[in-house]
Amino acid sequence: MRDLTEDFGEIDIYLFDQLLRGRIAPGMRVIDAGCGGGRNLVYLLKGGYDVAACDRDPGAVEAVRAMASRLAPQIPGGNFRVESIEAMSFPDGCADVVLASAVLHFASGDEQFQAMVESLWRVLKPGGMLFARLASSIGIETQVQRVHGRRHRLPDGSERYLVDERLLMDLTARLGGELLDPIKTTVVQDQRAMTTWVVRKLLKADS
Repeated sequence: MRDLTEDFGEIDIYLFDQLLRGRIAPGMRVIDAGCGGGRNLVYLLKGGYDVAACDRDPGAVEAVRAMASRLAPQIPGGNFRVESIEAMSFPDGCADVVLASAVLHFASGDEQFQAMVESLWRVLKPGGMLFARLASSIGIETQVQRVHGRRHRLPDGSERYLVDERLLMDLTARLGGELLDPIKTTVVQDQRAMTTWVVRKLLKADS
């Protein structure tokens, strides 16, 4: 049996679902914001996508740059940048798809969270898609302990910035977007809840 990780790496299953539905097509410009070691980029690099990424960890960016040089040597190394999400240097409206997988919940508070989301939205083209997976309180409201603001301690012992449905719906409207999928949450038994937020940036004619 073929090892599918050769083709897809350790891609987030909910991102894989977006690929299956044709929302991320070859040739599109995809920015992975907070890319880590590039777990979501293997298939995209192999598949002819115009990939860019950033992370504040120099080691992570170097690993992604090395992976890209093997899998997609036509992509310039400058596409992979050491910088935080809120300080991304990519141009306004340059990406068809922006990914933020398991990273927004590391925000220290409301100010940083808002800055991160606004930066993701800034680099997204009108009509483009933002795909975010982040920790939430949905389904585990009585099992989390508030530390300060939206920072909570989860049952698994970690501390995260937690969103809820109302915040995501308010953000969607305020940014000028529309949900492409209903907000979906996976509750990991007595540990944490991870929510998928998939939003289209409306064209001016749509708003």
